[in-house]
Amino acid sequence: MNYIVKILLLINILLFSQFQANSQTNVYSWSDEVKQLKNLDQLPRYRHHQLIEQESSYDRTGGNDDGFSGNYSFIRKENGHLVLAEFEGPGVLNRFWTPTPTEDTLSFYFDGEKTARLRIKFMDLFSGNVYPFTKPVVGNEIGGYYSYIPIPFSKSLKIVYEGDHIMFHQIQYRQMPGVNVKSWTGEFSDSDKMLLSEANKLWTDISPTVNNYRSGLSSDIKTVEKTFTLLPGEEFSFFESTDGGRIVGFDIDGGTSFEGLYKDIILSATWDNEEVEAIYSPIADYFGYAFGKPAMRSMVMGRYGTTNYSYLPMPYDKSAEMKLIYEKRDGVQQNPISVTSKVYYNSNSRVVKEEGKLYTVWRREIPEIGKFHTFLDTKGKGHYVGTVHHAQGLRPGMTLFWEGDDTTYVDGKMRLHGTGSEDYYNGGWYALLDRWDRGISMPLHGSLDYSLPMGRTGAYRFFLSDKMPFEKEIYHGMEHGEVGNNFPVDYATVAFYYGAERLKDRMEPTEELREVYLPISHVFFPQLMEITLERGIQVILDRGLAITSFGKGAVRIMLNDVPEGKYRVILNYHESPKGADFQIWQRQNQLTDWISTKEENDGYRENVHVGDIQLTPQTNSITVHVRDNGDGNLFELTLITLERIE
Repeated sequence: MNYIVKILLLINILLFSQFQANSQTNVYSWSDEVKQLKNLDQLPRYRHHQLIEQESSYDRTGGNDDGFSGNYSFIRKENGHLVLAEFEGPGVLNRFWTPTPTEDTLSFYFDGEKTARLRIKFMDLFSGNVYPFTKPVVGNEIGGYYSYIPIPFSKSLKIVYEGDHIMFHQIQYRQMPGVNVKSWTGEFSDSDKMLLSEANKLWTDISPTVNNYRSGLSSDIKTVEKTFTLLPGEEFSFFESTDGGRIVGFDIDGGTSFEGLYKDIILSATWDNEEVEAIYSPIADYFGYAFGKPAMRSMVMGRYGTTNYSYLPMPYDKSAEMKLIYEKRDGVQQNPISVTSKVYYNSNSRVVKEEGKLYTVWRREIPEIGKFHTFLDTKGKGHYVGTVHHAQGLRPGMTLFWEGDDTTYVDGKMRLHGTGSEDYYNGGWYALLDRWDRGISMPLHGSLDYSLPMGRTGAYRFFLSDKMPFEKEIYHGMEHGEVGNNFPVDYATVAFYYGAERLKDRMEPTEELREVYLPISHVFFPQLMEITLERGIQVILDRGLAITSFGKGAVRIMLNDVPEGKYRVILNYHESPKGADFQIWQRQNQLTDWISTKEENDGYRENVHVGDIQLTPQTNSITVHVRDNGDGNLFELTLITLERIE
């Protein structure tokens, strides 16, 4: 190590020592926490002896009543109101989530005071109408409302809901023993306001660059750029260092090479000649591609244009190597790929006592019935900072595997228990219009995809101010199913954390595990059907897709998402005294004669085979023709199922 590098390392150690000393003597304020929302350079830094915990509305019996009844949505009643949480300080509330805000008032009582310092409508925690709860650090999308505005407290914090009924919520806070925390005052200096404004601006940038995060130990970056071609079976090191330093971020542009059903390009990184790679994952999974298509576009990492970007700082002690590996696949034509990489780095090596190295754990599995899927299970010191999650149901129909709760044990105690999978990702209400119904990217969280016909979804969440520290060990996992992990599912996840201990092992991305699974049965539910109406038809969503004819008319139903192929078309529908006649066509190809749904009593027909179709991007629809049957003019369609013909 040369003389200049030694001096820089000494300066870094002194800076961290000064910070640690100041944290004990100076006041830790609201603005200190806001900095966590914008300065990614602080992500590797440990939070010594600080633990995250959460109060949520999860069903304490192990059932799925995680807020529907409200039975588990408060810890006690007090003066006719509902106490949602009561935290001991010093500490800070980092995250508040709900899919069901109301106009009722929330009151926040600090440090044992009898009068609330903060009283706000529940909805206004997220609306952006009340300062400092400003967008996009607060907001709502994909069915969930979230706030990351910090609420610090010195001794205690009690949160009271002044309404009769509350449903779902998660309230996450961090214990800060020994820190002189200044409680919330509701007063903000010009510098406070500037910090929050900077955070909001950063969160709105949908095309982030490394320049957004050049601060602290991530300043003064250099860039190494390489352009190379990879053939199947080859690997290429696009960054190598034999001195200590840190990678502030990197970009990889492979055009469309990382897309498709085969995830044969592996991203690998090794720090300090460790035996097990710190990063070893199909690059498509790492960057949040959704089943072969680009999807994730967060402020931390993702893809825009053809550039895959990551700005998680990666400090190392003595050496680093990053490379791409192109795995061979039997029986498949694999083309050469052309790649341009840019790595942004400097010579500020890891401050060993104050920072962890970035590690990721890629895992793909079909979890056993009755057992959790594990994101991370490790020992040592560190903190958890991110999850990318791909979920493919193995049973056609509704995506009930997404009912599963997350659970986190830190240092031998359960610290967090969630209320549902989309809730963990700050969403809510899957399979409902304009909620969790498609891929949507937000600054720190989002849905990668949602498809009922394919029975799959995906999500991501990154943890900045709410990163989860552990001193000795952490278990972080997710259920699959409503109760008892009972839904067969294929999960592929990437867990991101900073740690003091090297990885001991990893999962090998075998040829089978690198392939996107394609189901052979596809179910279309009325609530998310894409339809086009012909004149003479009215459609409402009732017991199903209720199609009323005024003489005669037609409804075209798109069969999106489903791969090309030949399929059996199967319908479920109601019969009734008001039942109309219907026919099924695929464009100009008639599949059925007129079928009557008029019966003296209400009935239900299931699994009615109405014909076979060849599905292509040009013919991915069927058309339902409906005509009056005397006084019967109603056709109630509840499900369309396509079954692949091999």
